[in-house]
Amino acid sequence: MTEDLGTPVLDNHLHLDPRHGRGVEAVEEFARLGGTHLLVVNKPSWLLGVEPDDPADFRAVFEETLETVAAATDVLPGRAWPVLGVHPGLISRLVDERGFSPAEARDLMRGGLAVASEYVADGDALALKSGRPHYDVSDAVWEASNAVTRRAFELGAEVDCAVQLHTEATEDLTDLAGVAEAVGLDPSKVVKHYAAGELAGVTPSVMSDKERLERAAEADEPFLMETDFIDDPDRPGMVLGPKTVPRRVRWLLEEGYDEAVRRAHVETPAAVYGIDTEATLEREA
Repeated sequence: MTEDLGTPVLDNHLHLDPRHGRGVEAVEEFARLGGTHLLVVNKPSWLLGVEPDDPADFRAVFEETLETVAAATDVLPGRAWPVLGVHPGLISRLVDERGFSPAEARDLMRGGLAVASEYVADGDALALKSGRPHYDVSDAVWEASNAVTRRAFELGAEVDCAVQLHTEATEDLTDLAGVAEAVGLDPSKVVKHYAAGELAGVTPSVMSDKERLERAAEADEPFLMETDFIDDPDRPGMVLGPKTVPRRVRWLLEEGYDEAVRRAHVETPAAVYGIDTEATLEREA
C-alpha cells in the first residue's frame, strides 16, 4: 500500500545505481512511503567505470543516468528528472592519481560540463551539477575547481538551468553567488546540496535530519530537501536512505509546518528548476 501525504514529495539530490546498488527498488521504497518526485544526480564517473581522457567520455555516464531516470519515472506517482555534471572530486583523482596538471584537469572537467549542458539544451536533463572539493587541496587545485564552477554557471546561464553544487560545509556561499551573478545566472538557481538549515547567497538543499529541517522551516526562506542517497551496498548508512524525505515530510506536517512543506516541494522547485510537482503528480481518484 502506498501512503499519500497529500502533497508532492521531492528528494532533490540522490544517486541510483542499478548495476551495483538497489536501483529502482530504492525508488519503489521511496514511493511506498509517499515520495512522488526525484532529482537523480549521475554518480561520479569513476564509480561507473569511466576514467575520462576526453569530454566525450562522460557521455556514457550521462546516458546511463538517463536510462535510470526513465526506469524511476515508471514507478513514481510523479516523475524523476536527471541532473548531470562532473563531480568536483574528480580533480583530485586526475591530479593525484592520473598525472594531470590542475589546468589539464580543469579543462577536461569544463569540457564534461559542456557535454552535460547539451542534454539540458535538448530537454533530456533538468540541471547541471558542479562544485569544488569539500576537503583541503592545493591552491592550484582550488583555483582550477573554482574555474570549473564558474564554467558551470556560464553554461547554466546559456541553457537557462539551475546548477547544483557540491562544496565545503558552510552556511555562506555569497562568494559563489557573486560569481553566478557576474556571468548572468540568478544566484537563486544555484543550489548547494548537503546544506544545513540556513544558507546565505544561494538556495539550500537541506539534508533531511530533523534539526536542519526545523531550522529551514523556521527561517521562512526557500529550501529543498534531500537525502544524498548514494545507492552503494558497500557503504550502507553513509548518508540517508530513500525513505527519509517522505518520513520527514510526514513529521513536518505533524509539527504544523505545512507552509514549509509547500515551500520545499512545490514553490522552490518551481522557482529554481521551473518544474510543476503538482501538475506532474497523478493521483488515484
